[in-house]
Amino acid sequence: MRKQALSAFRRLPDPMRRSIIHAATPSYTVGAVAVLRRHDGRIALVRQRHSEGWALPGGLLQRGEPTGVGLVREIAEELGITLEAAELPIPYAAVNAQVRRVDVVYFIDAPSGTKLRREDEVEVTGTGWFALDALPLISEPTVDILRAVRLL
Repeated sequence: MRKQALSAFRRLPDPMRRSIIHAATPSYTVGAVAVLRRHDGRIALVRQRHSEGWALPGGLLQRGEPTGVGLVREIAEELGITLEAAELPIPYAAVNAQVRRVDVVYFIDAPSGTKLRREDEVEVTGTGWFALDALPLISEPTVDILRAVRLL
């Protein structure tokens, strides 16, 4: 059921999706994402059922959830990688006032040999490592975030 709901949500126009999210959340949506980097500079991206294009791993926080805890939860769900919130680096904030979104961005060096889960049963349809100069089609929020942290 959740799979179908996410697929239906993805087909809605962007303004309608934002309206639905804003109706159920505070005045700004707050998410936590990771720029998970390999030693060769490639970053991990995920393809999700509910959005067009590839995205940084992470997602929206639950009300009152600490950013590190939310990121650890999302990384485990999307990539199958276990992190410890207490060991995360100091994050950066990427604020987009136009769409009322704040993303807390963690730069994390992936341990050598880190494997990404290919997909999950609900949300993720693909994962991969990509060079910043050879990115696939990425989602608009991901473009905003990468520009805000000066990777694009």
